[in-house]
Amino acid sequence: MIRLILADDHGLVRAGLRAMLAEPDITVVAEASDGAEAVRSALEHRPDVVLMDVRMPVMDGIEATRRIVAEPQLRQTRVVLLTTFDEDEYVYEALRIGASGFLLKDIEPIALVLGVRAVAQGDAPLAPAVTRRLITDFARRPRRPDARLDLDSLTRREYDVLMLVVAGLSNGDIADRLGMSPATAKTHITRILTKVDARDRAQLVVLAYESGLVQPGWLG
Repeated sequence: MIRLILADDHGLVRAGLRAMLAEPDITVVAEASDGAEAVRSALEHRPDVVLMDVRMPVMDGIEATRRIVAEPQLRQTRVVLLTTFDEDEYVYEALRIGASGFLLKDIEPIALVLGVRAVAQGDAPLAPAVTRRLITDFARRPRRPDARLDLDSLTRREYDVLMLVVAGLSNGDIADRLGMSPATAKTHITRILTKVDARDRAQLVVLAYESGLVQPGWLG
C-alpha cells in the first residue's frame, strides 16, 4: 500500500487529486493546506510519497521539500512537485535539494496514478513536457564545483545504467536496452545511488549535469 500526503492550499484541488488517486494500492493518509502543515503531517504519518504544490502560504513547497528531505526519519519519503509551465525555476531548485520528480497539474488521471506508483518504487516521474525545458536550463548555469560523481567506483555496466537513467529511461526500458531483467536494472540503480551518495534517480540526473558528465542537448 502506498501511503500518500496531498499538499495544496486549494481544497478543491486536493479533492480532485484524492478522487483521481482512488486506487486499491494508494491511500491518502493526510492533507495539508500549506508547507508547514505538510512537514508536520509527514513527520506524523511517515508517508511513502508527498504530492507537493509549489506556491502555498506560510511555507512554500520548496522550503517544505527541503525540510522533509533533511529529516533522517523521513529518508524513505519521496516528494513529487505539482507544477505548471511557469514554475521551471522552482522545479530546478526542488530537484537540486532532493525532490524525487515533478508532474504537471493538468496531468491525466492515469498518468498521475502511474507517476505516484513510479516514485514509490524508486523511479522518477519527470513530466516530458517540462523536462526538456528544465534540462536546457542547465546550459545557462555555471557548473557547481562541489558537484561530483564518483565514476571510478562504478562498473562498466553501472555506468551504462547511469547514462540511461540520465536519458530518462524507466527501469523496464533500461532492462530492455541492456538485455537484463527489470529487477536487475533496479539493483544496479540501487548500487549506483549508494556509490555516488544520491538520494534517488532525480538527484542522479541533477548531479550528471551539474558535474559536467553530460551536456544539455546530448540526447539530440
